[in-house]
Amino acid sequence: MIERQTLWSEFRQRYGRAPRLFRAPGRVNLIGEHTDYNGGFVLPMAIDLETVVAAAPRADQKVRVYSLNMNEGAEFDLENPGTPQRGMWLDYVEGVAHALLSSGMRVIGADLMISSDVLPGCGLSSSAALEVASGLALTGVAGEDVDPVQLALAGQQAEHTYVGTMCGIMDQLVSVLGRRGHALLIDCRTLEATPVPLDTKNIGVVVCNSMVRHELASSEYNVRRAECERGVELLQEALPGISKLRDVTSRDFEEHGGHLPEPIRRRCRHVVTENQRTLRAAASLRVGDLDEVGSLMNRSHESLRDDYEVSSAELDALVEIAQDCEGVLGSRMTGGGFGGSTVSLVHRTALEEVTRTISTAYEERTGITPKVFITEPGDGMQEVSRD
Repeated sequence: MIERQTLWSEFRQRYGRAPRLFRAPGRVNLIGEHTDYNGGFVLPMAIDLETVVAAAPRADQKVRVYSLNMNEGAEFDLENPGTPQRGMWLDYVEGVAHALLSSGMRVIGADLMISSDVLPGCGLSSSAALEVASGLALTGVAGEDVDPVQLALAGQQAEHTYVGTMCGIMDQLVSVLGRRGHALLIDCRTLEATPVPLDTKNIGVVVCNSMVRHELASSEYNVRRAECERGVELLQEALPGISKLRDVTSRDFEEHGGHLPEPIRRRCRHVVTENQRTLRAAASLRVGDLDEVGSLMNRSHESLRDDYEVSSAELDALVEIAQDCEGVLGSRMTGGGFGGSTVSLVHRTALEEVTRTISTAYEERTGITPKVFITEPGDGMQEVSRD
């Protein structure tokens, strides 16, 4: 958790007045990877890592931003949009500001200060947490009561236009709508988010940061999206009623998938089967069948590794080590891939031994010390006090 009193005091010292504080969490996705931009289903949860933005209004149309993590400041003008895709953290803040303006929301000049413990590149959606917290702060100081889904869409638009990543909507939606004690089953076509109870009395959600982020991540993400879209175009010859891979059933794919060229066939197979796994996992979670949820997570990782090819040697190592541990129900990579983190469901009685084993064995195998922590499903965005 961010030390909010420190952030409040740092803001007051830099800008000379008291701020309001707004937070948004990172997330871990239990299952449903690379399905969101295909109109499918995902099952993420908000976590207790967060981005907090301190904010106060200005009398002009400038937005001054200072990042405590980066130890640097920047500014932009709401009336004169800057150049997109500069490859810096300000793209996320300026992008969401202009996306909100374009959607008809009132945004005014402001001074902002950012502090976050969601590390970039760890696969826990630091970008969505930054977009949502910044958007909530900018609308908050402008006196606007922003609709959560509208803010999530503004964050997605910022990714598309200012950052250059053609992401889906999952990360932003769970950051705005997360609920304590629950995962969210999100239909990425309708944007309906259904809370699914996740009782952690007897299990722990263990996140392992591989501490590795490969340069392929952003470019290959967009390649995978293009491959899926091409798959839809080819399948439409036999299935004219489909518009996204979400519309393709397993029977459809069994009948027509063999006509697709490689690697498009494998990309599409992952999405079709991952949607099925996600719906089954949500149903199993509701009735407390955690063994089935774990089994589905394991199969999800195999599909991401072999069919979608977005895993990495480090992620595979973490998953293999975890799956060999007594008390682990299931483990998989989480996030876009090519580095980042894994997520595992672990019996609470085995948590200490499992986390120790993963850390030791991963370092022995790779020479890298991972960051391993246990998290709880938490709430989404909110204004908070400094206490």
